[in-house]
Amino acid sequence: MRGKAFLIIFLLVATVGIYSIVYANGSVEQSQVQERYDVVVIGGEPEGVAAAVAAARNGAKTLLVEDREALGGLMTLGMLNYLDTYSGVDGKPGVAGLFAEWHEQVGGKQAFSIDESKEAFLSLVENEENLSLALQTNFIDVIKTNDGKTVVGAKLRTQEGTEVNVYADRFIDATQDADFAAFAGAHYFVGGEDILEDERVMGVTLMIHLRGVDWGRVKETARAETFGVAQVTEDVAWGFSDLHDRYEPTEENTRLRGLNLVKVGDEEDADYYINALQIFGVNVFDQQAIEKAIEKGKRETEAIVSYLQEEFPGFEQADIASFPNELYVRESRHILAEYQLPMADVWTNRDHWDGIAYGGYPVDVQATSVHDFGYILANPRQYAIPFRSLVPLDIEGVIVVGRSAGYSSVAAGSARVIPTGMAVGEAGGVATALSIEQGVSYRQLAYDKGLVTKLQTRLKKQGAKLGQFEVDYPYQGEWYDEAVQSLINLGLLVGGYDNDLGVDEELTVKHFKQTLLLNGLKRTNLDAYDQYKQSIEAVFGDTLANDATLSRDQLAEDLLEIFVPHTRVNDQPWQQAYEEGLIDEELYKRVQEDRVLLRKEGIYLVTTIINDRREGA
Repeated sequence: MRGKAFLIIFLLVATVGIYSIVYANGSVEQSQVQERYDVVVIGGEPEGVAAAVAAARNGAKTLLVEDREALGGLMTLGMLNYLDTYSGVDGKPGVAGLFAEWHEQVGGKQAFSIDESKEAFLSLVENEENLSLALQTNFIDVIKTNDGKTVVGAKLRTQEGTEVNVYADRFIDATQDADFAAFAGAHYFVGGEDILEDERVMGVTLMIHLRGVDWGRVKETARAETFGVAQVTEDVAWGFSDLHDRYEPTEENTRLRGLNLVKVGDEEDADYYINALQIFGVNVFDQQAIEKAIEKGKRETEAIVSYLQEEFPGFEQADIASFPNELYVRESRHILAEYQLPMADVWTNRDHWDGIAYGGYPVDVQATSVHDFGYILANPRQYAIPFRSLVPLDIEGVIVVGRSAGYSSVAAGSARVIPTGMAVGEAGGVATALSIEQGVSYRQLAYDKGLVTKLQTRLKKQGAKLGQFEVDYPYQGEWYDEAVQSLINLGLLVGGYDNDLGVDEELTVKHFKQTLLLNGLKRTNLDAYDQYKQSIEAVFGDTLANDATLSRDQLAEDLLEIFVPHTRVNDQPWQQAYEEGLIDEELYKRVQEDRVLLRKEGIYLVTTIINDRREGA
C-alpha cells in the first residue's frame, strides 16, 4: 500500500472492537484489529510527522491524525518552502535526526520542491510498520477521565462524516496552535500576553507563487541595490528592504516587506515563491477571519505582482501560478508548561539538564502592525530546549511539540522555526515511547533525571544532535548582566545579529524614557504604567525624538519628581534617590560623580525601578 498519496489509514474504535479502514481510490476494506494505540499524534505538521515516526520507531503503536489532504502543513499547503536553518557550536547543522532524513530527501538545500516535500513526509510515515495515518480527519472532542485531569481518547470525524472515538495511553499535540491541548484544558496565553501586550501578535503571511521570473536579472537588481542591499544565490534571494517604503499597499492592514524569494526547478520552468506579504489584525482562531484574510491576500498579491512587473527588473514576465490554501501563521497560543523557556535562556545560550533539542536561530520578532517593522532581538549560538517545556500545566496525558509549546512570546521568535520544531517533535515521540515503557506520566518523566538521561541517550543513538555544552554570551559576568537578562526577557533590548546592545553609548532621554522606563512598566505592571505615565511624559517631554543625554544628577531629580512627587529635592539628588530606594547600592557606588550616564547604567537603573513595581511584587 506504499507510495500512494491518496492513502488514508484510519483505526476505528467501535463498540464491537477496533477496526482498520483503508480508503484507496474510493474502495473500503475492513478487518478486525486486536491492538489498541499506544500514542495518537494530532497534527500532520512537520513536527507531528517527526513525533509520530519517532514514537513508532521506538515500538509504540501510533496513529497520526491530520485534517488536511497531505502532510507537511505549513511547509507544503502553506508553501513555506524556505528553511530557517542554523549551525551549532561545532559549526555543523544545529538539527540532525529525522529532520536531516527528510531534508536529504528534498535535496539538502535551504529551498525545496513542495511536491517532493509532500512525498518525503509521506515516505517517512509509510515506512513505519507501527504507524497508521488518518488524513482528512478532524478531532472534534477530547475524552478525559472522570476527574477531568487526564486525556485518554479523542473523538474524530472523517471526511465522510463518520464520528469515532480513539483511545491511547499518550497523546502528542503537533497542531500549529496547540488546539488539542487547549481543548483538553491546558492553560495558555496568546501573543504577547505574558508581557502584558495583549494585542501583540506577529502578522501572518500569504505566500506568493509565481512563474516567469528572470533570475539573472534579479541578481543584477541585487547587485545594483535598486531596492537596497540584497543577496541572491542559485536558488534563494533575500533583502530588497527598500520595498518597505516604495510599495504602497492597496488593502488595509497589509504591507510588503523585503523579499525572501525561493527558486525551485530549472529556470526555464521554475517556480518562484515569495515570503513578503504581511497581513495584520487577523484572528487566527476564527475560520471566517482566516478566509477573509486569504482573499485579502490574494487581492494584494495581484497588486504586488503588477508593481513588480513595472518596477522590479526580472519580474517583467512574472505571472501568478497559484495561491496557497492557508496562511503562514507565526504566532497564536503559547501553552503554559512546566518550564516556560524565557528569552534570557536564549540570550545566554543556556544548556538544561533535561535538554532534548537545540535551538540557535536568530530571535526574529516579525512586525505586529503596519506601524512597526519587527526586529532581530538577538542571535544565539546554541541553547537547549528542556523536555519540561513540552509538558502543559494542569492536564495529563498530552505534550505539545509545535511552535505553541512552552516558550515565552519573546523566546518563541527563535524556537518557533521548523527545524527546531522537528527536533522537538522527534524528542517528544521518543519520550512518549519511553514513558509508556516505564509506566510513568509525562510529568513524572520530566522530573526523573535518570529517565531523562535514558531519553537523551536514546535520542543520540538514533541520530539526534544532543549533548551537554557551555557557550559564553554577551556581557557575561558584568555587573549589569542580570539587568540585561531581566529586560531582554521583556523584549526591551535589541541586539540584532551582532548581539550589540550599545551598553557603552551615552544614555539619551528617548532611550531611557520610552524604550526602557515606559515600556518596562507597561510590560510588567499596567497599573503602575497608568499611574506614572503622565508624570513621565511631563518630566521627560512627549517627543520620541529627544536625543539629549541624561546626566546622573538630572536623572535623579527627574526620578524623584516622578516617583516621590511630594519630596523636596535637595542639592544631592543622587544620594537622595538612593535613600528613597530608586537607586540601589551597586549603582550608587559605581557612579561617584555627576556625569552623563551610559546605557548599561540606564538598563540597571530601570531594572531596579520596574522590579520594585512589578505586578505581584
